[in-house]
Amino acid sequence: MTLDVWLLLASVVVIAAIASVRVAHRTGLPSLLIYLGLGLLVGEAGLGLQFENAQLGQQIGMVGLAIILAEGGLTTNWEHVRKAVPSALVLATLGVAVSIVTLALASRWLLGMDWRTALLLGAVLASTDAAAVFSVLRRLPLPPRLAGVLEAESGFNDAPTVIVVVMLSASGAPLPTFGHVVVDAALELAIGAAIGLAIGPIGGYALRRVALPASGLYPIAVLALAFIAYSGATLLHGSGFLSVYLCTLVLGNMRLPHRAATRGFAEGSAWLAQIGLFVMLGMLASPHELPAAIVPGLIAGVALLLAARPLSVMASALLVRIARIGRLTWREQAFLSWAGLRGAVPIVLATIPWAAGLPGAKGVFNEVFIIVIVFTMLQGPTLPYLARLLKVSAPDEARDLGVESAPLEELHADLLQVSIPPGSELHGVEIFELRLPSDAAVTMVVRDGRSFVPEPSTRLRARDQLLIVTTAACRQTVERRLRAVSRRGKLAGWYGERGE
Repeated sequence: MTLDVWLLLASVVVIAAIASVRVAHRTGLPSLLIYLGLGLLVGEAGLGLQFENAQLGQQIGMVGLAIILAEGGLTTNWEHVRKAVPSALVLATLGVAVSIVTLALASRWLLGMDWRTALLLGAVLASTDAAAVFSVLRRLPLPPRLAGVLEAESGFNDAPTVIVVVMLSASGAPLPTFGHVVVDAALELAIGAAIGLAIGPIGGYALRRVALPASGLYPIAVLALAFIAYSGATLLHGSGFLSVYLCTLVLGNMRLPHRAATRGFAEGSAWLAQIGLFVMLGMLASPHELPAAIVPGLIAGVALLLAARPLSVMASALLVRIARIGRLTWREQAFLSWAGLRGAVPIVLATIPWAAGLPGAKGVFNEVFIIVIVFTMLQGPTLPYLARLLKVSAPDEARDLGVESAPLEELHADLLQVSIPPGSELHGVEIFELRLPSDAAVTMVVRDGRSFVPEPSTRLRARDQLLIVTTAACRQTVERRLRAVSRRGKLAGWYGERGE
């Protein structure tokens, strides 16, 4: 086919994928299922496009996952996840190890797999999927701490699972010992963390002091920094996934110029990466081989859902409690067990042993493909009902303020754009009752498409957009005060709410 035909086909697939997001949102299904279906449709069983290159699929998959993790890091609010990070790190390390061993034992006993294949299947399925988890958190109201655990875990646990899968995929080599896995994984994670935590602050510092001629260059620079972190860590035999996530987490929580444009660009790039990634994985699958993988896939999936994931959560919760770094109630443990969604990550990881030529690897890929489809359909739509049943949902939790800024360098000031969400206690508060510092002022209100300069007695409403000019020195004070009033009203100070 000519280039024009490929461009036309790719554009049609992207438009269809974008339109399917609406369907996925209404049904509660993660959109990845529709994207995988589109891949099957244009693949060998549909339009007849042949794609059997597992090595190319692995490389494309790794790049796609790096972009998705970069978007996750840029859009993660550190204040929301800070207290949940210790629990998330335990889930991403001890939890991953318990999940691998449990599922490997179940696969060895129930499916008669050899130890390498059983451990490989456990490692491939040990990681939750960042894209699937982020899509659920965007529509499911959860308490900040529980949402933070899920969000941070999905960002951290890709790194150790990739390391273990690569070790187990070495064809002809003996199985690595437990000590070998722990030492190598710790070294790679340390290298990846060091590079990510170095490039993030350095890159952010440079972007804040270099005046680029166009605002559109800032998002491109941030994405380039993310790939520098990923590739740099990989070339130094570190964890590229951990590096890119930590780098973008730092960048996303710095005072970067044109942060709104950067986050919008990252979100669009992540959507495009998800579409391309899942469609490619759908094309990589061979539909005529999938029926043979249904029974073993369902058995392994049930073992994962009812044994491996719950045991990993319980073991992690026990260590968190013993170490006194947090606490997970039994209700939260039950929800976390069911909320361990699998998506693109396990399917991409399954291409690693396939590309390495490991015997039986194509069967593992097919089984993982079945598990992702079936159990995503089972878990995704039922999460809101389970959250209400376990009483861990927070329907009354006020949505956080959307605060964006543009720097006014010559004035040493910032222009803040504040969006008042529905349910915010800012509704009905008069401008003077905000009690902002003397170096800050609400200069404009945008309401129902009309803008006006407010009076001190102007009452704010939900869905208003505020433009606030503040000196750089008191910006954080302004943001904390606005968050405090948004959560507890104009008497927030009496309730001890400080907007942290």
